[in-house]
Amino acid sequence: MFKPLLACILCASILAGCAEKGKESPQAQIEAATYQHLGQPKITLITMINNRTGAGGHTALLVQGTQSLIFDPAGTFEHEKVPERGDVLYGMSPKWIQIYKSAHARSNFHVVSQEFDVTPAQAARAMQLIQGRGTVPSALCANATSGIMKQIPGFQTIKQGYYPIKLMEQAEKLPGVKTTRYYEDDEGNVRDGIRASSD
Repeated sequence: MFKPLLACILCASILAGCAEKGKESPQAQIEAATYQHLGQPKITLITMINNRTGAGGHTALLVQGTQSLIFDPAGTFEHEKVPERGDVLYGMSPKWIQIYKSAHARSNFHVVSQEFDVTPAQAARAMQLIQGRGTVPSALCANATSGIMKQIPGFQTIKQGYYPIKLMEQAEKLPGVKTTRYYEDDEGNVRDGIRASSD
């Protein structure tokens, strides 16, 4: 009974952008690509939602503190200009954040962003946690992200779990959340979206 269910979860996750990677960029490349975030520190939960079923396909966490990073656990977003280590994408300027969203949004999926203004200390803690987490196995994106969020001051009410939608619903109840949804109607997968949006 459980094996078919697990297979379905893994298949849906891969199609949505949640599959094990393991890219480890050199430190020099990471440092060269660092994007210094100078504005209000923010933490944004990013959830990819299936337009047909309403199910969650992938979860990621954008942290904008002293620099801007995306924790993309078991994600399929990969570009030669974006260094990555332990499922953390570096150099996430506004341009690359938009490319990330555009790559995931297509006819089958849209992207929900739940943004929170945080203190420098909260952002620093989030950065420490995502950089220390390491590579996440396939289909555990929401589990890894919720496990990190519950350790950030102000987000301790988050319960760790396996479902992107349930994590998104928890975040929606937190004070100060600003929710936006991003849609596109192109076909293909995440890699196709990266090529199209970064050309």
